[in-house]
Amino acid sequence: MRVSQHSEHRPAPGRRWRLLVPVVCLVAGVGFAASARDSRGTDLRAPGITSLADTVRSAEARVRSADAQLRTLQRQVQAEARAAGQDNSGVAAAQAKVTPLLQPGGLTAVTGSGIEVVLDDAPAVEGSDSADNNQRLVHQSDLQAVVNALWAGGAEAMTIAGQRVIPTSAVRCVGPTLLLNGEVFSPPYRVAAIGPSDTMQGRLTSSPGVTLFREAAGYYGLGYTVESAHTLHLAAYTGPVSLTYARPSK
Repeated sequence: MRVSQHSEHRPAPGRRWRLLVPVVCLVAGVGFAASARDSRGTDLRAPGITSLADTVRSAEARVRSADAQLRTLQRQVQAEARAAGQDNSGVAAAQAKVTPLLQPGGLTAVTGSGIEVVLDDAPAVEGSDSADNNQRLVHQSDLQAVVNALWAGGAEAMTIAGQRVIPTSAVRCVGPTLLLNGEVFSPPYRVAAIGPSDTMQGRLTSSPGVTLFREAAGYYGLGYTVESAHTLHLAAYTGPVSLTYARPSK
């Protein structure tokens, strides 16, 4: 039998492995060295990094720290502004024009009588399908219906979960949580409004959206309560008030 010329020079399997093993070890060693250099002795996949919950908590802690710094800086700016108004007549005149607009803009804390509305998710039921579980959650449209009814009823100031609602505030739900003024909140959602209690309660009763939520609350066990309050203390809005707009690319 004739043997081809190519087969005579093909390395044996054992010889191939003897040639490949040093190459593989060299590549692996380079990889380990690069990993050690980048990590500087730390774990590249530490539990705090790989855990989504830990990542969220870390981000929330950074936000709280930044909020504290913001409040400190705002107090400093307010103190400087008051001092400038005392020393400069032009600044004092400008401040006199702005001051009456602070309260209707939600930039000052207010106290007064009104009502509190609390919306809450229903307890989860094992074995129910996803559609039923979705009906047991407070949705964005439910909160919006309550907020709109309170404004229509003459609310003068309002907070949701302690966050002051101003004209630029948007009530958005991201999954089962509320996103308001750049912060995330979980139910129950407490809506406090200063204004005429009877008129606001009347608007809540006649609102089609609120009526749908009350019916769902009775059927699925969602939480819905309305109570009058003689004294409500609503905090001022402390977030940014400047508006940002999209701009055409150049």
